[in-house]
Amino acid sequence: MRTMSDDHTHVQEFFGARAADWDARFPDDGPAYAAAVAGLGLREGDRVLDAGCGTGRALPPLRAAVGPSGAVLGADLTPAMLQAAVRAGRDRDGQLLLADVAALPLRAESLDAVFGAGLISHLPDPAENLRELARVVRPGGVLALFHPIGRAALAARQGRRITPDDLRAEPNLRPLLAGSGWRMTSYVDEDTRFLALAVRDG
Repeated sequence: MRTMSDDHTHVQEFFGARAADWDARFPDDGPAYAAAVAGLGLREGDRVLDAGCGTGRALPPLRAAVGPSGAVLGADLTPAMLQAAVRAGRDRDGQLLLADVAALPLRAESLDAVFGAGLISHLPDPAENLRELARVVRPGGVLALFHPIGRAALAARQGRRITPDDLRAEPNLRPLLAGSGWRMTSYVDEDTRFLALAVRDG
């Protein structure tokens, strides 16, 4: 039986080995990140978390959206990814936390929004982990689940086929979110991006 620590070790090994050249492998994703952040509808002064922030590519557009009076946090489980974020200077745009999205060191309802790029496929217990994200977001706050390419394009890149049990398929994701405190408000799965938006239920 796989344990939570096994999952953590696997995720850390996977991303730790790829951290140094992660941004170089995907140099053209910036505009897609900015467009996805725009979908959150953030306002000046909002408090937002980039969950599983990796090298922090979402932090600059998140900071631009909330302005100097807002709060931007980036949480990741992999030290090498956070170190790459610092090397890229992205710690200037947000506070970096070495933290597990399954147990965030944040107060309940302390955030206005959560952004998660490529997050859902790496969650060890998606329903429970999405509930933890809901815990830290105020009612009416927003969640964005994003990937810079869609499900079909990603599967092709990885040399596999999309299967019906893919968590990001709309018929799977909508009830998963609903059971975790979120109500899906929009769903886009195109070659050029995947973006599901949800609102925190009251």
